[in-house]
This record gives sequence, structure tokens and C-alpha cells, in this order.
Amino acid sequence: KVAIKGIERELICPACKELFTHPLILPCQHNVCHKCVKEILFAFEDSFADGGSESSNPSSPRIKISSSSMDRIDRISRSGTKRNSLTPRSSLFPCPGCQRDIDLGERGINGLFRNFTLETIVERYRQAARAAIAIMCDFCKPPPQESTKSCMDCSASYCNECFKIHHPWGTVKAQHEYVGPTTNFRPKILMCPEHEMERVNMYCEICRRPVCHLCKLGGCHANHRVTTMSTAYKTLKEKLSKDIEYLISKESQVKAHITQLDLLLKETECNSERAKEEASHSFDKLSHVLEEKKSAALRAIEASKNLRLEKLQMQAEEYQGLLENNGLVGYAQEVLKETDQSCFVQTAKQLHVRIQKATESLKSFRPAAETTFEDFVVDIAKQEEILGDLSFHSNGLEIPEINEEQSRMYNKALISWECPGKTDSADTYVLEYHKLNRGEESAMWQETEVCSKSKVISDLDDDSSYAFRVRGYKGSICSPWSREVILRTPPAPVFSFLFDDKCGYNSEHLLLNPRRTSVESRAGFPLLLGSERMQVGCYTTLDYIIGDTGIAKGKHFWAFQVEAYSYLVKVGVVSSNKIQKLFHNTHDVTSPRYEQDSGHDSGSEDAFFDSAQPFTLVTLGMKKFFIPTTPAAPKDPASRILPLPSCLGICLDCDKGKVGFYDAGHMKCLYECEVDCSGIMYPAFALMGGAAVHLEEAVTAKYGEYHDDI
Repeated sequence: KVAIKGIERELICPACKELFTHPLILPCQHNVCHKCVKEILFAFEDSFADGGSESSNPSSPRIKISSSSMDRIDRISRSGTKRNSLTPRSSLFPCPGCQRDIDLGERGINGLFRNFTLETIVERYRQAARAAIAIMCDFCKPPPQESTKSCMDCSASYCNECFKIHHPWGTVKAQHEYVGPTTNFRPKILMCPEHEMERVNMYCEICRRPVCHLCKLGGCHANHRVTTMSTAYKTLKEKLSKDIEYLISKESQVKAHITQLDLLLKETECNSERAKEEASHSFDKLSHVLEEKKSAALRAIEASKNLRLEKLQMQAEEYQGLLENNGLVGYAQEVLKETDQSCFVQTAKQLHVRIQKATESLKSFRPAAETTFEDFVVDIAKQEEILGDLSFHSNGLEIPEINEEQSRMYNKALISWECPGKTDSADTYVLEYHKLNRGEESAMWQETEVCSKSKVISDLDDDSSYAFRVRGYKGSICSPWSREVILRTPPAPVFSFLFDDKCGYNSEHLLLNPRRTSVESRAGFPLLLGSERMQVGCYTTLDYIIGDTGIAKGKHFWAFQVEAYSYLVKVGVVSSNKIQKLFHNTHDVTSPRYEQDSGHDSGSEDAFFDSAQPFTLVTLGMKKFFIPTTPAAPKDPASRILPLPSCLGICLDCDKGKVGFYDAGHMKCLYECEVDCSGIMYPAFALMGGAAVHLEEAVTAKYGEYHDDI
């Protein structure tokens, strides 16, 4: 049996680092104090209210919010969005246990279960830790007496006399359940957080949480597989008991492993010291080579200096001799005093040569030696780069390759890589990245250590290009760097929204997935019934759907994918003051090539159609992107048809009144035009025939893989 004092670390809240107080079970199965959850959420709300300012949103003294969570708050609070009240956004909670953003659902903290079992264990631990401290009666007059029992129905502790007074014989209170003195009062029946009057009597195998019958009948668990609470209790208890028995039966094996680990610790210490000595010897050899090179370079510079000083000194002495009554001039003046012609000519000839040389040197003065030592500058750029990559290389470790197809750049950068071989020989990886700036030849690489083959990078600047590279490490050796991959961030902060299933949504023609991130146009009987005038020409109405979030200001970007089989899809933005016109516009149609009643063919349809639009949309379909007809567009129709990118993006700049359509895979603008942003702008989509649109999911840290308990 495990001693109660040996489980203390299991009873510590990951947020406040204290014993749990009223712990709540998060969807990720971690436990956090009720007070800690509220403090973290309040800190988030304060951050939103203060506009995400770092100086105006101090965190709770008990809770430390991660920098990544604060960055997410800053981005959301700066976005300037307004949400439709009919479709509230589900709140995200940064779990301090697994460091992931957890979706709490629409009910938020009210939808979480309280972990009464953990509370009971914590209470037993506290009682064991304070065995000498008695629990006093809650109803005695001062001084209170030591309690002898606690009533679970009244949630209070009593001494014998007070218990008799408040639970008289023959009354309903006399039937209350009482236990020994305790401060942990738990309800007799676990009630459903969503349906507060219903008790939980089933267990959802998909969500791994207790539910009531109303949750199964018409709630969010309607299509989930459930089992009875008794079956879940029996199954989980059997599994847990079996696992505990297995661990206890392996006690001798665990002790053997501990002994082996102790030996490995000592061996590791010895091997590390030996490796340090070898590494130190290698660097000493390298230092010796550098010292020799340094000494040779300094000797060469010193020799050149002495030679130059000697030449300059001789030149200075020659010029010093040109001064009057000194040296050569004085000697020449004495020679001029010679009267004997033969003797004068004999001496003056040699003297005249020296005088001419001195005269020429005066006319064109040039130092006898250079003062600069540019020829002695040591170029260490290549050596510095090599030394920067100096590590424990191994030819057996494969070079990882960044997978550009799996890597994506959206609200964050998701970088994925793989090894060419079938087996992964590296234990860890180091991912480096830096921003590519014009005019800067080199930039400082930022690095992060990763234990998997993918990494999410945040805090990247918008509308910027970044270079990424990765290398693998196995123990003390590493592979060379992978090939650098350049990715570009979106032109603006990413804007998050869902498809609105209320405003103008046509459920007969359109089909939304439960998460409201995908919409599909169903080309069934309603479309055929609407085409009865096929022989004389018909108009088939487009089915529109908008986003549930509007944009009031700023610059925003969102991306989506259009299925390749889609026949006709229109995407763009619509103003709030023209939404009603959007859903009731009789001209918002697609016609055949010829209509008997129109009086013209479709050659002028484009101009008529565009002028009647109360919004800005572009047409997609049949794996093509169609640039609208504008004065600036190419005259040749074929030049206005582009291949449909695998992922499309829209950038709306409310401040400048412009909207751009992008190839989101390469962040390349395909088409840009002006738009009236006087009202609140909403993302708009239109579908006809067989078509489907999927919103691009935000890059977030994935939830951990939870083991299926049932």
C-alpha cells in the first residue's frame, strides 16, 4: 500500500503549485484549482479590456501566464473585431499542465466537472499532515468545542451537543448522512454542468466524460457512443486495479532498474569526464595552431614595421641635410669656394648628381614606405563560419529535410521535417530561423530545440520572409544543416471566424459540418426543381453564407480551400448595411448563354452583373480563378483566367479601403481592388451546384494523444 505522504506531487496544482482546492477537470484530463482557472480567465479578460498592453495587464500573483498566451491576447485584442451575438465564440484556456490551448466550449468554466475524488484524497493528505490539529465545531459558542462528526447534507461540522440540537430526533434532519470530522463536503449525486437539474448516469466514450440523458437526447453528445455509468465504473476500475497490481508485482524489477540506473549515472559521470578531457585536448591543439599562426603574423608585422621605419628614417635624414648650413648644402657651398678649375670639376661632378637628386625629391615628394598595414589584415570569415559550426559531427547521422508541403505559414509557422531514411537516427533536433531583410547580408539566427519532427513558431512579423533550417542531434553528435527553406508570412494578422448558420443560411441547399468550418452545396432535387424553364432559359440563384464575425477596422487576412470539383464559387466581403440586399437581391443570379426575355445575349452580362453587386466578390470554379473585368484588367479573356491555387487567401484593409485575393500557399497577390468599408465587413461566400469550401484551420499546438480508457 502506498503511503499517503508519497503522493504529494500528484496533489499539487500546476498553476499555483499548492495543494488542490476545488479542482476542475479540463478537457485534456488535467486538474486545475477552481480559483486558478478563474484567475487565468480574468487575466485574459483584463488583457482584452486594456487592448493587450503588456504594461496594463499584470497577471495574478499566483498565476504566471505564458508569453505565447499573452501574444495571442495581444493579436486578438488588436484585431478590432465585432462578433455576432447569435453565435458566441467558445473560449480557449491555456492549460498550465500540458501548455496547450484547450477549448472549454460555449459554457466555459461552467461546463467543467469538479473532481470530488481528488478533493477527498487531498483532504485525507491534509488530515494526515495535520493530525494534531482538530476540526472545531461550527456552531458552538466561543470557545468552540472539538467536532465529533460532520454532516454531508448540511456541509458543517458539529460536536455531540450541537449535532443533537440541529438534528432533533424524529425530524427530516435526523436522516442526514454524517461522517467523521472533515472539511471536504461533496454532493451525494453528481449533477450535469449543462443540465443542472439532471444527474449524470452515462459515460461518453468519445469525449471521455460523464453525461446525463438530456446530453444524449438532444445535446452535443447526441451522436456519440455512450455507455451506462455502472459499466464505465466497472471497466475503469478493473483496468486501474489491474494496472496497479501489475506495478506492485514488479516492485523487485523496479528496484533492479533503479540499481541499474545508479550504475548508469556513475558511468555517465566517468564517460562525461573522459569526453571533456578529449574535447579539451582537441581545443588545446586548435588553440596551439592558432597561437602559432598568431605569433607568425605578429612577427611578420613587426619585421615589416622595422623595415619601413628604417627607410623613413633614412629619408628624413636626407631631407634634414638639405637645410641651410647643414649636410649636403653646406658641403656644396664649400666646394663652390674652390678656385682651381681641375679640382672643382673633379669634385663638383659627383656633387651635382646628388644635388639634382635632392632637387627632384623636393619637386615630387613621396614617402619611402607606406604607413598602412592593409596587406596584413587576416581574413577569418570562412574560418569563423567553420568554427561556428564546430560540433561533434558523425557521418552516420542523416541530414533532415524540411517538408515544404506539410509546412505551412498562417497565424503561426508550422515547420515539419523528415529524414531520408526509414529510421529516425536523431534523438533531438535544433530548428533555426531568421527574417530576411533587404540590405542586411546576415542576420542573427534564432534557434529552438525540438524533440519531435515538427515545431510551431510564433511571434513572426506579418508580410515578411523567413529562412528555416534544421539539424539532428544524437547524444553529443549532430548532423549538418538541412537545406534552407524560405516561407512568407501573411500580409496581415490572421482573422478567425466560423460560418454563420443563422443569418441567411439556406439549410436546404447548403450543408455545414458540426464545427462550422466547412460548407458544401448540395446539387439535389431543389436545384432541379428550380430549373423548370430550362427550354426557354432559366435563372438559378446562388446560395450565400457569411462569416459569424465582422471587421470594423484594421488589416486582416484569412484563408480557405475550394474543392477541385467545385463548379461555381464566389468569395469576397460584404458590408453589414448591405447583407439584407445580398440575400434578397433578384439580380444575384447566374443565367444561361441566352435568355429570350432579356433582349441581349450574355456578352454584356459581366458589366451588368458587376454593377449590380452590393459587395466585392471574385469567381472561382472548374479549377480556375477568374480575374473580374475592370479597366485595368487584361483585355484578352484568356489572360484573366488563372489556375486555382490549392489554398486561397483574402486580405481586407479597412483603413485603406482595399481587398486583395492571394495564393495563400506562396502569399502572392492575384487581384486587388477597392471596396467600401463604411460598415462592418463580413467574409462572404456563394456556392452553386456541386461545390465545397473549407476554412483554413489556425496553426496551434495539437492536443496530446489521450489513451482510450474504455
